[in-house]
Amino acid sequence: MDHSQHTPLRPEELNEGNLKGVNVYGPDDHHIGDVSHFHGTGPTAQAVVDVGGFLGIGAKPVAVDVSRLNFMRDPNGKIHATTPMTKDDLKNLPEHRD
Repeated sequence: MDHSQHTPLRPEELNEGNLKGVNVYGPDDHHIGDVSHFHGTGPTAQAVVDVGGFLGIGAKPVAVDVSRLNFMRDPNGKIHATTPMTKDDLKNLPEHRD
């Protein structure tokens, strides 16, 4: 995926209203999870990412600091996130419980 024309989100855009349901891609640009919900807003927030499973069934929710995710908007306005973490890295995090 060519990210050169994607615009990073501003800190004030880092909230659940903008980011719920966005796809998360790992270092090899493969889809590794989806943001299910958010705790907090801005650069100190945590995104809860559902990793694994199929169509949300059997997925493991894990909390990830937004500083470990790069949220950006593509030229069509669609928001997604990239991370240097792999799917296995996410699966090895403790399960998040609200």
